[in-house]
Amino acid sequence: MKLVVGLGNPGEEYENTRHNTGWIVLDFMLGKKVDWQGSKHTKLLFYKDSISGKPVEYIKPTTFMNNSGVAVAHVKDKHKLNLKDIVVIYDDMDLPLGKIKISFNRSSGGHNGVNSIIKSLKTEEFTRIRVGVSPTTPSGKIRKPKGEEAVLKFLMGEFKKPELDELKKISKKIAEIVEVIFTEGKEKAMSLYN
Repeated sequence: MKLVVGLGNPGEEYENTRHNTGWIVLDFMLGKKVDWQGSKHTKLLFYKDSISGKPVEYIKPTTFMNNSGVAVAHVKDKHKLNLKDIVVIYDDMDLPLGKIKISFNRSSGGHNGVNSIIKSLKTEEFTRIRVGVSPTTPSGKIRKPKGEEAVLKFLMGEFKKPELDELKKISKKIAEIVEVIFTEGKEKAMSLYN
């Protein structure tokens, strides 16, 4: 089995915020009509599907971002997954909106959800799809907020409609990336999409 994790926070107030990019991308990838199943014991929402005949479970941890690793470790152990079978999708302020970067075996880059997964799995050896959320200047430079309070306000701010449209557009590419990772390996995906 393969596992795709979208990082976000539960609750209506977080629904279209930048920090919920992982959840938003999963919804676009799978279609809004997907019937997410709840699991009280593991604090996550899940949906089962397949990619090229291989079973895939998509999950949205509902533990809040800082404890995402608890749900990921539970599913990994329950299904005895290899680390190469796990892909985590999340927001990245170091990338401009609409840019995607595949990475592997790297630090959390300060992302609390990824940090929680690293702690719970006791390793950095899993694949991530980082999705840019930062605005850019007309010349293409990233405009990142400065200071902890400004960063938090930015991440908890809602996407505008054109930004959501951009996420919807790149979600098709992210679905392709996930398929390539699971069928041909992360190296192939990196060479094609990074």
